Amino acid sequence: MNSCDLLERFVQQNIAILGDNLVGIYLHGSAAMGCFNAEKSDIDLIVVVKSELPKEIKREYMDMVVKLNNEAPAKGIEISIVRETVCKPFVYPTPFELHFSIAHLNWYQSNPDEYVDKMKGTDKDLAAHFTVIRHRGKTIYGEEIKNVFSSVSKEDYFDSVWNDIKGARIEIIDNPTYIEQIEFQSYIFR
Repeated sequence: MNSCDLLERFVQQNIAILGDNLVGIYLHGSAAMGCFNAEKSDIDLIVVVKSELPKEIKREYMDMVVKLNNEAPAKGIEISIVRETVCKPFVYPTPFELHFSIAHLNWYQSNPDEYVDKMKGTDKDLAAHFTVIRHRGKTIYGEEIKNVFSSVSKEDYFDSVWNDIKGARIEIIDNPTYIEQIEFQSYIFR
């Protein structure tokens, strides 16, 4: 299945599960910046909602994401769900309602109740993701980017990127594509 078909199904299932709570779905990362590689890239998405997600909705949502992840490129889908109140005005470090990446797949599959209870908090990476969305992102569904996301300060953005690359000298050996993408993102404000 190609990525466009996968994204269309993802949108339709978000509408079905989240209903009126859904503000929008936004593509960022390599797919939005034109450097997607099906063998090395994941599909990066931010989903914005109006209000907190109940546990039963999180379980239904995660079941949907895991099922679609089976049809995704090798690195899978990476998604964060955030409330619109943390997007505009921007809050840092940014609270999130739910997060998923292939790195968390085994945890969800082995203990889904624990996962939906504990996969909530703050994520400094979201400052970089929101910046990419504002500069290069794509609205997949819902409100326009400029209406949902306010600017991220240079200080918050660089702290976010630094948080990601501080171990790059060691990590670049194991994950050169990811480290190079972060380095590319650091030029957005230059």
